[in-house]
Amino acid sequence: MDTTNQMLTITGESTAELNVGDTHSPIRVIGNNAIRQTFDDQTLTQAINCRLAPGVSDVVLNPDAHVGYGAPVGCVMVSPTHVYPGPVGVDIKCSMSLLQTNVPADAIAEPTVRRKLIQAIGKRVPSGAGRGQRHVPKSRTVDGRLGFQVATEGASKNVLKKLGIPKDWAGRCEDAFHTAPDGSSDTLAARLEWMGRKRDSLDRLESKYRQLGSYGGGNHFGEAEIVHVDQDPENRAIAESFGLQHGHVAFLSHCGSRGLGHDLAMGQFGSMKSSFQKQGLAFPAGDSQLVYAEADSENGRLYLCDMAMGANFATVNHLLINQLVLEAFRDVFPSVQGNLVYFISHNIVRREDVGGQTQWVHRKGATRAFPAGHPGLARTPFAETGHPILLPGNPRDGSSVMVAKPGASHSAFSVNHGAGRRMSRTKAKKMLSQYTIDNNLTEHDVMSNCRQYPLDEAPDAYKDFAEVLASVKQAGLATEVARLQAKFVIKDGAPADD
Repeated sequence: MDTTNQMLTITGESTAELNVGDTHSPIRVIGNNAIRQTFDDQTLTQAINCRLAPGVSDVVLNPDAHVGYGAPVGCVMVSPTHVYPGPVGVDIKCSMSLLQTNVPADAIAEPTVRRKLIQAIGKRVPSGAGRGQRHVPKSRTVDGRLGFQVATEGASKNVLKKLGIPKDWAGRCEDAFHTAPDGSSDTLAARLEWMGRKRDSLDRLESKYRQLGSYGGGNHFGEAEIVHVDQDPENRAIAESFGLQHGHVAFLSHCGSRGLGHDLAMGQFGSMKSSFQKQGLAFPAGDSQLVYAEADSENGRLYLCDMAMGANFATVNHLLINQLVLEAFRDVFPSVQGNLVYFISHNIVRREDVGGQTQWVHRKGATRAFPAGHPGLARTPFAETGHPILLPGNPRDGSSVMVAKPGASHSAFSVNHGAGRRMSRTKAKKMLSQYTIDNNLTEHDVMSNCRQYPLDEAPDAYKDFAEVLASVKQAGLATEVARLQAKFVIKDGAPADD
């Protein structure tokens, strides 16, 4: 939009600034001219509201940015003192993971083979809002005791053993587990025990535990992809060090903390709003979705406890899905081997060093991007390369694996989490043609488990992925080491969890 570009000061080919007044540093904007046209005034207004909110020191707007819950989806919000539930969202630790197999691309060329894989996965991994293990015959059984452990311990050795997940996969996680602010899982256990004693809450908690190992609705998905490693020798070496295999099948997943995370987040929104009202405090910009707490206050500590439990559930949810998908592949290819490449979140708040100061980094639809040598990667397999960045585009145009460059410091060591919406769900359902979408995917040899692909999740409902990636590269934040080409998609048409 012309009005959008008039609000921005262009500082580079794919960088700009949004001025918010003399007393605050400007919002840093990542996006080339084509991407800047996708930022509507409401998105920019939400970004400004975030920057002017109490305790906020920095805001970054990524190329996938669009209107969200209080804060834009696709933004980074930094504060040394405050935590904000809105810039994390209700799907706590919604994340991406990538499983690399040794199945060659030509082994799944035939549609009949892909249909067998779709059916085998469907017998193990439910999809859709509210669905859990009871809906499929070959999932894992998760009772109340195990669910409690998952929420309070994350990907501990004991949890992984009980679920039959390889223990070394924990080392391939951005964070294998989360604790309370005091560093203890016992504090989380006491908090969850207290929740379970509330009227009717134990049954509800256990029903949410049973969603472990499942996809939600909306934009949650699993995709079988063919890996195309970049031919540049340096990029290829990095991709191979990640465990990526050129010309072989990988499985990309997008989901989060399911109903448990949603309930924990909504409980915190209600509690903080009530606290504001009792104290007579004004919401930032009059928006209750920007409710907040000082991190070291009681409300702040309780939020961080609940977020940690949702994040632990999301972590194990991904790991279990990957194990179940691998087992499904073995129904069709009995000797298949597979390894987790990486698991990385994009709805989380973490303590990180930003500008030489330890701060709370909120990523709402934004992905961590630590380059080689970053202290946060010390003693991990990625210390010398930077960690994998998993960016979903869409089934038609593919997805990407990137790695951060030192320039990522410009964006609080963050990049976009995908392509980002250009149409609301309502507009997509009104404007897009079912026939055109389904035919387009067929022409690109992409199958799905859907009789009709959801219009609000169609590729054309999202931004131009090529321009999004170009913006990231041109801004010097990251470089691409591999491209993923979708061959089939597991989705559900139910409303999104996030």
